[in-house]
Amino acid sequence: MSITPIQFGTDGWRAGIAEEYTFENLAYCAQGTAEHWLETGDGAKGMIVGYDTRFRSEDFARAVAEVLAGNGIVAYLAKRFAPTPVLSYAILPHKAGGGIWITASHNPPSDNGYKLRSSYAGAAAPETLDAVEKRIHRVQESQEIKRMDYDKAVKQGLIQLIDPDEPYMEHITELIDLQPLRDAGYSLVSDPMWGAGQGWFPKVLQGGSTQIHEIHGERHPLFPNMHRPEPIASNLQDLLRVIPERGADAGFAFDGDGDRVGFASEEGVFVNQLEVYALLSFYLLECREQRGPLVRTVSTTSMANKLAERYGVEVYETGVGFKFVAPKMMEVQAILGGEESGGFAFAGHIPERDGILAALYLLDLMVRMNKKPSELLEHVYGLVGNHYYDRIDRHMRPEDKPAVVSRVQAAKPEQIAGLEVTEIDTRDGFRYVLEGGDWLLIRFSGTEPVIRVYTETTRQELVDEILQAGLALAGLDA
Repeated sequence: MSITPIQFGTDGWRAGIAEEYTFENLAYCAQGTAEHWLETGDGAKGMIVGYDTRFRSEDFARAVAEVLAGNGIVAYLAKRFAPTPVLSYAILPHKAGGGIWITASHNPPSDNGYKLRSSYAGAAAPETLDAVEKRIHRVQESQEIKRMDYDKAVKQGLIQLIDPDEPYMEHITELIDLQPLRDAGYSLVSDPMWGAGQGWFPKVLQGGSTQIHEIHGERHPLFPNMHRPEPIASNLQDLLRVIPERGADAGFAFDGDGDRVGFASEEGVFVNQLEVYALLSFYLLECREQRGPLVRTVSTTSMANKLAERYGVEVYETGVGFKFVAPKMMEVQAILGGEESGGFAFAGHIPERDGILAALYLLDLMVRMNKKPSELLEHVYGLVGNHYYDRIDRHMRPEDKPAVVSRVQAAKPEQIAGLEVTEIDTRDGFRYVLEGGDWLLIRFSGTEPVIRVYTETTRQELVDEILQAGLALAGLDA
């Protein structure tokens, strides 16, 4: 019987539960990871193992811990589900060699996943993932798994249960003064999207006059009322409705593993992720007076470049995914790293997306500027001009992908929607830079059989025309 090689995408491996995502394949992943970590020497430091609220995530995590233990690696296993940034930070106080998270992040409920984090508490670099992937393929061929029974491993100290919450909470209080936020008297709505971030926002902000109303704050692996736990407008209709109903000042959403943030205004209007990147850049550069580079993926806002020029800092662009963003942040000592999907990382913290901290920084911006979200956007647009963004996701059959890729590769348009194409950037997908700094991006998801078409433009009337032009370049119907 032929074996389908396990492939890592933008952030680890994701697959359908009980299809490719099985205990057997997960054991292959854990064995390949253990072998690589032992070879580098980081395995001797142990590894954190954590999980989210998806179906049987705790059982999958326990199975991974058993394989690590079978290889002589201490597995620090989280006692309960926890957000990815909370788990990632736990690597540091435990001085662990890395971490393995059982989560499919914002994928549909039918999926689960396997994320790797390195000893610096950020996404494993591409070369590390490539090396681990090769190990996994060899294990798939040999089917040689070392595993130790859970109870035996606990007795021998090779599996140790940990609570990662407290170290993270202590660290957050070093990064931001929470009391002004607690005492601001705001009414806020929090939507953890049935995921691992449930309870965190109320817990962090309790003890003052600010009130938090949490929706979807229980574990529900089917993520009802949404296609999947991705903090974008189409999945946040309940949040956007509840905000004006309650007369709230803002709304915050966190994806399935709590590493991405969604933001909504007091009017119940979604603030898109590119706007959030601009708001966070402004907050760090203006309100906190930090100076240092900004790191953004090719799918993130050009407003970063305009703000960077205003404050005299540099901008570095990477491919999509924090496996590119995290190493670049560390290399250039960036104050902010971010991507279009709503993931943001910050200096002084870990090189990891953190939806909780991003939300607290947005709230701090509201407090410091004494402005509600719509007013903050108006202020930033006053500095950089209005920008308009949208994205179309189109599912494909896997067998159709090569033909679609070939069509896009062959296309060399001189104009798109009447705008001159000044540059074609193929670092990650196909990014067409248009006159005036507008852009169109066509890229293929690293975790799903999906083609994504994005645009950001200063011309509102051209948003749909640019997106349709992108679909046409791929040979897809509107």
